[in-house]
Formats: sequence, C-alpha cells, structure tokens
Amino acid sequence: MSVLLIAGSPSPHSRTAALLDAAGQRLTFRGAHVNTLRVRDLPPQALLLADVGHPAVLQATAHLAQAQAVVVATPVYKAAYSGVLKVFLDLLSQNALKGKVVWPLATGGSPYHMLALDYALRPVLQSLGAKHILPGIYATDGQVSLLPEGGTHLDADIASRLDETVDTLVREHLYCGISNAGRFSSVDFSQVRCSV
Repeated sequence: MSVLLIAGSPSPHSRTAALLDAAGQRLTFRGAHVNTLRVRDLPPQALLLADVGHPAVLQATAHLAQAQAVVVATPVYKAAYSGVLKVFLDLLSQNALKGKVVWPLATGGSPYHMLALDYALRPVLQSLGAKHILPGIYATDGQVSLLPEGGTHLDADIASRLDETVDTLVREHLYCGISNAGRFSSVDFSQVRCSV
C-alpha cells in the first residue's frame, strides 16, 4: 500500500508534524510505502498563483495521484485548517482524491476547535472525490509534546487512536486490494433463476 503524508503546517518543527510523523511511522511498521509532501516546501509563488504547470506542483500532484491512501495533517487556526494547506488543496483537480482513502489529522491549542476537522476540512476532502474519509484525530498541545532533544511524546489516548486508525486503514486496503481470484465469477442478472 502506498501512502502520501501531506504536511499542512507552515512550521518544520510543530506538533502537527510530530503527529503526522507518528502516523507515518506506524504505517511504515505495518508495511506501507510512505512518502511525505511538505506543502511549505513548494514554491510559494506557484501555490499562490495556482501554477499547476510548475515542475514542483506537477511532481506533488503526481505523488498524490500514485498514492492509494492519503494522510492530511494541519494545525487549526481560527477554527479552520492552515492557509498553506488551503492553497495546495485549491490547485488540485476536482477528482484528485478519487478512489483514495483519506485520513485527516489536526492539532490545536484547545479542544474547542476540534470540530474544524468535520466542518472545515472534511467537506473539502469529500469535494475532491475521496472514496472514504476515516475518522479524524484532533490533538491538543497537551496531547503532543515536543521534547527538547527533538523527540516527541504522545498522550496515551492519541497513541491508541493512531494505532486503531492505522489498523483500520491497513484492513481497508487489504479488503479492497484482494483480487477476484478464487471468488465466484459474476453472473448476468438475466441468468439468475429463483427456486423455492
């Protein structure tokens, strides 16, 4: 399974990045092939002008097209996802997430903004054609701690929810990825006969 992690934080060292890294590590441990797209590393002018022909934007959208699943992480500012993430999502085609499983993650200063996942980010992801959007995880500053030596400490509840969602994502992929070999072949409706 190929997974693209989309980091929507404008900061390289943030709780959002730490939460996304923790999800990526768990996916890698479960055998997924994980790539990371840091939106802040894309050329700002190309993003702001929606230059879909820019080589860096083309490369980013190609990585997105190749992924079977996408994890989108963002800090929440003023009850909405980050502007950096917004400009990236705005330049994607209408069906950029078609057929993909999407998992939203967010961090914020207090629990009062947790609904931003459902009311701000989820509708945009759905409008881009996501096949299935997994329940999002919102973590407050107290649940994701950045340690002085560069490490991260996750609250036990957040770590458990990450594990559960990774299990769900892996199961979903395995279920959807099973071939039809060994199954009954399809039957045209006109050939169906009922007996009592």
